[in-house]
Order: sequence, then structure tokens, then C-alpha cells
Amino acid sequence: MNRRDVVKRVSTGLAALSTPHLVSARPVAAPKRRLLRIAHLTDVHMQPIIGAAKGFERCLHHLQELPDRPDLILNGGDAIMEAHGRSQESVKRQWSLYNKVLTNENALPVLSCIGNHDIWCHQDRNGSFLSGRQWAMDELRLTRRYYSLNRNGWQIIVLDSVQPKADGSWYTAHLDEEQYAWLEAELKATPASTPILIVSHVPILAACVFFDGKRFEGDHWNVPSRWMHSDTVRLTGLFNQYPNVKAALSGHIHLTDRVDYNGVSYYCNGAVSGAWWFGRYHHTSAGYALVDLYDDGSVENRYLSY
Repeated sequence: MNRRDVVKRVSTGLAALSTPHLVSARPVAAPKRRLLRIAHLTDVHMQPIIGAAKGFERCLHHLQELPDRPDLILNGGDAIMEAHGRSQESVKRQWSLYNKVLTNENALPVLSCIGNHDIWCHQDRNGSFLSGRQWAMDELRLTRRYYSLNRNGWQIIVLDSVQPKADGSWYTAHLDEEQYAWLEAELKATPASTPILIVSHVPILAACVFFDGKRFEGDHWNVPSRWMHSDTVRLTGLFNQYPNVKAALSGHIHLTDRVDYNGVSYYCNGAVSGAWWFGRYHHTSAGYALVDLYDDGSVENRYLSY
């Protein structure tokens, strides 16, 4: 190869590089569209002392003054400080204050689920749990203790975590058989194309439960059935049959976490009251979560301190 050949080949290569090539256009995916924004407020623990009412007001004002405000509020349970073992007059005052603040300071629709602190009962009185739960339902304007509804293309299933123990020693967290059968039927009846959001007061699955108190002793981690659902394996197995179950929201622990398991994201969303109106609880400040639900079934959950 002589000098002339080298120059000729280089020139040919440069010409080829400068020649425009037709590239097949790839279809551009449409951006996902938000269908619903929820403000998840849990564990308000309303009481007529230590500024709880003012704190709840601040929280409601904060979320309603956001530039892109929520479509609705989801009360995750424990709306009042304590009904268990208290006098009826005490419980009436707590509910009256909670509903007064909510009525006067909020213009958004509200969905609710029942928390353990909402149920008035005494361990030494048979049947008081059921009447106490009905009282909470009346205050929260619930016709059913668990229910399902469709909002903007998402199916929202609200569960009742709190069940009386057989020995009368307060409560445990799981679904009773009637409720579980209903949930099975509800999941089956929901079209596969409709994404599902599960809501419970007590976490179905969480990591933060291992950091709430002394949870490790000897060689064992221990989590009481009041901290997390005792039927976690059963429920996660059920959700596995329905890929359109996308996320589950809870409160109860006053801490924040996210656990992704088997295609479902489980969010524990802190507490409006923080450490029962005494500042932050461990690492979690008083706050609430903004939960964005999209048309592709995705979920974005962001915790805000107000």
C-alpha cells in the first residue's frame, strides 16, 4: 500500500462518516399521569391538653396550602388519644374536639379507618369492645368497619386491623374470618387492570417494628401481635395472587419505613402527633404522607413534617 492508497481510503472513510444515516425512530412512552393524591394522616391522638388541637390545625392548614394540594384525606386511625379504659365523658370530649377541628379547619373529603385507641371498652365488661367499636364508627361516619371504593381508577380497600383477644386482654392485630373472606372476594372482583391500594391501621408488614422498644432478647427478635399483623404470611400470600395489589399504607408505630416485598410496597407513615404531642418519636418528626397514585399502577409516598 502506497501513500496515495492510504489518503484515498481515509478520504472514503470520512465521507462515509459524514453521510447522514436513517435511524428508525423509537416510540416515545407517554409520561405517567397522576390519578389521585392522598394526604395520609395517621395517629392524631386528639386530646384536650398539650396543644393537640392546635397541632392538628397546623397539619390541616399545611396540607391544604400546598401548591398542589391533595384530593382527599385518609385518616389512618387513632384519631383520639385514648378510649380504652377511660370514662365515657373523657372519650366524648376527645371525639368532640377531633370532629370540631376537622369540621372547622378542613375542606377536603375524608376517608377513615379504625385504630385501637379509638375503641372504648373495658376488659372486665363482656361485649364492650363491640359497642366501643361501633361508637368509633359513628364518630368517624363509617357504615362499615372495613370497606372498598374506587377513586379515579384506583381501588382503595380499607381494613379493620383491631380485633378483641379471646381472653379479654385488650386486642390483637389481624383480620377476622368474616373480613378475610370479604377481602378475598373483593380482590377477585376487582378487574386485573385496576390497581389496588390497601389501608390498615396496624402494619401488615413493616421494618420499623423492630426498632420500637426492646425487640431483641437472647437469640430472638420478637414483635408483639399488637405491633404488626399476626396474619402477615396469610395476607402477603393472598396479595401474591393479585399483581394489581400495588401498595399498603399503615400507621400505629409512629415511625416511618418502606418495605418492598413480593411486588407490594408497604409504607408505615409516622404520626401527626409525633411522640403523642411531645416532639419527635425516635427519628420521626410529627407529620403526614403525600401519596401519589398513577395510571401505570405506580405509587410515590413522601413524608412531610408540617
